[in-house]
Amino acid sequence: MAKATVLVFTNCADPAREKEFNDWYDNTHVPDVLETPGFKSCIRYEMIGDPGPGQGKFLAIYEVESDDLASTMAGLQQRVAELAAQGRIIDSIRLVSFTPWRELSRR
Repeated sequence: MAKATVLVFTNCADPAREKEFNDWYDNTHVPDVLETPGFKSCIRYEMIGDPGPGQGKFLAIYEVESDDLASTMAGLQQRVAELAAQGRIIDSIRLVSFTPWRELSRR
């Protein structure tokens, strides 16, 4: 089974709402995303220091296992669209970048 890592850099649009943003991300968004077939786990990080222009303050790393990574990524896009339609995406999230990486080797 192929493995991949998805790196998602985000910012909170309103620094006064960062606590709310992080609570939503950890307790609502990550569980919602992990319901997508193939998505196995997530770990989140906060940048040390202030992000520069075009950088995300927050990083979520998702581990993915799938026999068809392209289909799994399409499933995630569909899942996120459904979540947005249900009002489950917080209005203060600002996506900086979303990048899937296919695993080539592990030691």
